[in-house]
Amino acid sequence: MGAPSTGRPMRADARRNYERIVETAREAFAEHGPEAPLDDIARRAGVGAGTLYRHFPNREALVEAVYRSSIETLCRRAGELRETLPTADALEQWMREQVAWVMDKRSLATTLKALIDPESETFTLCRTMITDAAAELLKPAQEAGIIRADIEPRDLLRFGHGIGVACEKTPEVADRLLAVTFDGLRVAGR
Repeated sequence: MGAPSTGRPMRADARRNYERIVETAREAFAEHGPEAPLDDIARRAGVGAGTLYRHFPNREALVEAVYRSSIETLCRRAGELRETLPTADALEQWMREQVAWVMDKRSLATTLKALIDPESETFTLCRTMITDAAAELLKPAQEAGIIRADIEPRDLLRFGHGIGVACEKTPEVADRLLAVTFDGLRVAGR
């Protein structure tokens, strides 16, 4: 998870505090919504309120950091899967993880996104990162002739999001819908 760039590197203890605050905030927001008391988040993270406010001058900054961290984790998985699995398997596994992420984090992500200005640097960065992650897996599959050439990275995100939303209350249906989606994405006979 990346801390925002301030032009100078963050000390190791400051980075640990930052990461612990973001992770604790993610848990608190999941439990109590984005209005979870910041002082409680600081206490649960094992830092003082001053440390929390030094990193996050307001609630919106913390909300943005939690959202960005969540997207960074999903994007990082694209690279890991591309390095460890065959092309088609990497793409399918990442889409499965995207669907699971949507089903697991959708209510929190929707709430957090609602608090972030859609024109903000964070929202723009997250949209770019997730699109780039999808492209990182899609392009090699298309070059190998496995996935149709007319599919775009945003299409993968739309499919994954749609399946995740549709299966929130019936997660057992997700695998079947993903299988149908993969069949439709593949070049005929592949």
